[in-house]
Amino acid sequence: MSRFTSILSGRDKLLAMPILTYPGTRLVNATVRDVVTDPVKQASAQLALHERFNTQVLLAAMDLSAEVEAFGGKAVISDWEVPAVPGRVVTDAKQVRELGVPEPGACRTGVYLEVVRLLRDAGKDAVILGGMIGPFSLAARLYGVSETLQLTIENANLANVLLEKSTEFLAAYAAAFKAAGADGVIMAEPTAGLLSPRALRDFSSVWVRRIVDGVDDSRFTLVYHSCSVKLVHLEAAIGSGAKAFHFGAPMDIGAALDRVPPNIVISGNLDPTNVFYRRTPAEVEAEVKRLLAAASGHNNFVLSSGCDIPPRTPMENIEAFFRAAETAVTLGLT
Repeated sequence: MSRFTSILSGRDKLLAMPILTYPGTRLVNATVRDVVTDPVKQASAQLALHERFNTQVLLAAMDLSAEVEAFGGKAVISDWEVPAVPGRVVTDAKQVRELGVPEPGACRTGVYLEVVRLLRDAGKDAVILGGMIGPFSLAARLYGVSETLQLTIENANLANVLLEKSTEFLAAYAAAFKAAGADGVIMAEPTAGLLSPRALRDFSSVWVRRIVDGVDDSRFTLVYHSCSVKLVHLEAAIGSGAKAFHFGAPMDIGAALDRVPPNIVISGNLDPTNVFYRRTPAEVEAEVKRLLAAASGHNNFVLSSGCDIPPRTPMENIEAFFRAAETAVTLGLT
């Protein structure tokens, strides 16, 4: 049993694990630009959130541009928006086949490995999770989302060449997080939700399984995250071999919990924008209670946001989330 899964056992109250890093910038007088380029500032922001909310999990920031940048993409970084890489890194079969696979730590992937080391060195007892992109989502950012979706239909062989390269890097990157002291990683595979269930199995889950098989053990857990997959995708996603899943707003959490065995962790899925950012504190608390009612009776549920919480989310809404979670004495009570 890994440290991540062990905190689910023997507990008498709910585990709350929102994807929460960027709002911490305001607690340490930093910007998004600061935390995605400076590991000390990112770790400081996460530790400030930990001190304020007594969080049980410390997270490296969710930044799906870092791995694309390592492959040669040009990230757009600003003070208050999460980084993105516009355009395509490779545009034809020749470029795909000639694309080099970087080493973990290349470009800003080194920032996130160092964040994990700093969080581990801080001596906190919390579980530490790194963050990384998934293989299909990385391939889609390298070749273009619509182009990669089309490739899965028209040229599966070339799609698999690209997926082989993205998976090779990500498997090494996950292992580097493990070596840096992480208890696991949250692997974001949002673009997979645009696939059919069968295509998700063939172009995402089989590749994720390679990564899972390489790192999952008694001390390390890969958490499969997708903010776009739906209930129809659940069986194919489970085929990745992951033992923990984190879903976004489109997933029916209650139905998902009913369909998986109790040893599979399901977490999510309050909408980060429509709930955390736009609602009042009272409305946030009501949404937490609604979700807990849907998950009632399932000890393998972790309360969370459906994706990363925006940088300028009102702090009182985050406080409302943790307050509502704290009052849930057991998972069977809402």
